[in-house]
Amino acid sequence: MKKLLLLWVVFLGLSAHAQLSEPERKAAIQEIVERIQLPEIPDYAVSVKRFGAKGDSVSDNKKAFDKAMAHLKKRKGGRLIVPKGIYTVNGPIHFVSNVDLHLQEGAKIRFGENPRDYPLVLTSWEGTMLYNHSPLIYGNELENIAITGKGTIDGEGGGAWAAWKQLEDKDKQLSRDMNHKGVPVEERIFGEDHYLRPQLIQFVNSRNILLEDITIEDSPFWCVHLLKSQSATLRRLKFDAHNFNNDGIDAEYARDILIEEVKFDNGDDNIAIKAGRDHEGRANSATPSENIVIRNNLLKGLHGVVIGSEMSAGVQNVYVENNHAWGYLKRGIYFKTNPDRGGYIRNIYINDIELQKVEDCFYITANYHGEGEGFNSKISDVFITNVTCEEATGTAVVIQGFKESKVENVKLTNIKVNKTKNATSITNTKNVIFDEVIIGEEAGVPTSVSKEKPELD
Repeated sequence: MKKLLLLWVVFLGLSAHAQLSEPERKAAIQEIVERIQLPEIPDYAVSVKRFGAKGDSVSDNKKAFDKAMAHLKKRKGGRLIVPKGIYTVNGPIHFVSNVDLHLQEGAKIRFGENPRDYPLVLTSWEGTMLYNHSPLIYGNELENIAITGKGTIDGEGGGAWAAWKQLEDKDKQLSRDMNHKGVPVEERIFGEDHYLRPQLIQFVNSRNILLEDITIEDSPFWCVHLLKSQSATLRRLKFDAHNFNNDGIDAEYARDILIEEVKFDNGDDNIAIKAGRDHEGRANSATPSENIVIRNNLLKGLHGVVIGSEMSAGVQNVYVENNHAWGYLKRGIYFKTNPDRGGYIRNIYINDIELQKVEDCFYITANYHGEGEGFNSKISDVFITNVTCEEATGTAVVIQGFKESKVENVKLTNIKVNKTKNATSITNTKNVIFDEVIIGEEAGVPTSVSKEKPELD
């Protein structure tokens, strides 16, 4: 194993984007947080039991939740209380504006797994807009919406839905072909005899969103998906979701988002910032994902904080502050894009992270899956500071660009990786700076005489 001490190493060029000072960075974060609006919920509360719901784990409560939402829509909003008990719901809960779905401690909403119970809605799947089975909790063009309380939302995604994983490739490719060919969204129909799994919670074209304190378990696909939405706060959530592709939080074409004090335990990415796929994403370049604050979270799962791979409209102004691993991560920080995507990743600030055992601490690649051509992405202006890692079984720092589109202006400051198989793999870059970076054992005071006599031939 190579031990490496890198102090003030500069690989080409001058800074393309002036790094924000610490006060400037904190001011930028504060500006985003102050701009985010919490939902305004009318001072009215009603129990779902009033509409016939039974928390006996057996009864189907679909009609009760539908009636409750219709009632609250007529009342112009309020708090829908779910008392202690297990509420089976065979079909989606479709939100209305100005509603807080409040799960009291000991309450669990458990969803059925018959696809026929989930009608088609406008959604997206891995970055392509289309019509698919409704996410289990869903809302479109809403404002002032919340899911709160000490209860649990269980997607029951490990049974029939999980079996779709082996059947999805044909539909996955079909969705991508429709994206590339510009097929109108209203003609992209994925329902019966198709196998794209729905998300657990998805809000589309919505604003002033709060998810707070709830526990989220076992989604069929991604857990929480904020799509084309803004002004959202996600705090003190707990995840216990280990099915296929159980990302914790996916923000796509999203802006002004605060993710804080969340305890992740996921089978896939903890947090993934996305912005559409390929041709469709590039056509939406006016709506990048931007102004996102990720702070004070506990990370555990496949990857910690991810940007991509669907990011074709661009991702910028992301602040990752004071996050800590509480278990294994394959990769701590992972930026992934390829020459199908285009778009950009820029102005990313990552500060104060503690990692335990990982495969790679930082992995920034413009060649994800080694696929695509014609639309290289631009990755630039990434500043990573104050990171410790116990062990990287793969490589501590990986940065991969292309000769014609180099990863540019990346600075790592005050990084300590105690143990690693490989130190760095840095290719096709410009202006990569290492400042106070120690990978492996720190070098001590140099000696002038060898302790052992060299052998002579």
